[in-house]
Amino acid sequence: MIESNPPLLHHYGTLVRNPSNLVQVDQQRHIGGLVPAEECQLPLIDLHGLKSPDTRESLECARAICRASSEWGFFQVLNHGISPELLQSMRREQLKLFAAPFERKATCGLLNNSYRWGTPTATRPTQYSWSEAFHIPVTKISEEASYGEDFGSLRGVMEEFAAAMSNLANLLAGILANNLGHQKESLEDICDSSTCFLRLNRYPACPISPEMFGLVPHTDSDFLTILCQDQVGGLQLMKDSKWVAVKPNPDALIVNIGDLFQAWSNDVYKSVEHKVMANEKMERYSIAYFMCPSYDSLIGSCSSTSPESSSVYRKFTFREYRNQIQQDVQKLGHKVGLSRFLLQ
Repeated sequence: MIESNPPLLHHYGTLVRNPSNLVQVDQQRHIGGLVPAEECQLPLIDLHGLKSPDTRESLECARAICRASSEWGFFQVLNHGISPELLQSMRREQLKLFAAPFERKATCGLLNNSYRWGTPTATRPTQYSWSEAFHIPVTKISEEASYGEDFGSLRGVMEEFAAAMSNLANLLAGILANNLGHQKESLEDICDSSTCFLRLNRYPACPISPEMFGLVPHTDSDFLTILCQDQVGGLQLMKDSKWVAVKPNPDALIVNIGDLFQAWSNDVYKSVEHKVMANEKMERYSIAYFMCPSYDSLIGSCSSTSPESSSVYRKFTFREYRNQIQQDVQKLGHKVGLSRFLLQ
């Protein structure tokens, strides 16, 4: 039988069983790896309210988006404009793609050679992710040569899906920018669909350790992320200094604020640490759309909600931010993030 799973167990088995790492595993258990996280219900916002002829209702919907972005950094949206049929088509294509033999995914240049698995830089269990993914720039989705003979239908579905996610991201980002006293065009000058990414994730069942991360704790290094997930669960976020588990909602998409929006908003909106816990028996699938700027776009605090307040962060480019993250991961084993760019 041809194996479709990446060799996670083989690649990290020695690392996990290394006696010198037992302390790391015990620490992870102590901080919540094995302690069941309390399940939470993220703020649930019906975007149909934005189209209401009642001005009060539409304004309240916009306020709810901004409030959730400040208080939680995460929220769910209903009536988001992406049809169930398109979501189902995308899921079918995703399942077919990940079912391909591992060697083909890893060596045949599928989806602009965007396949990745595990965490090659990990030196201990707390640093690696039990997952595989395709992380593809939106501009590369239309390149027919990236799909091969077996995945021709994937291209059209991905193009439609990415366009729909882009429209939703622009809608939400515009509302958040307007709340800061800026027109949505001020963000469109920084971000457009040509600089964004789509990431198809698969988290294989993990039989060796119930405290294994499917995706290590992190914040997103973008402006805005929109997530479509299945019903397996596993996503957790940090709320009030503790991990809480997000209960899947089959009718909702999840939205979260990224580091760049936190910096751009001068800390009005919050980029919150989150992670995925691996499941011992069930695989999990998700698709994330990342709203990103061009690498040379200048990111500066521009919140006008409190004109008298000074900027929290110095100005920096997305390229500079990414380079700093890579340096920190190589040197420290983890991302440091926005604190590197504080003015004080």
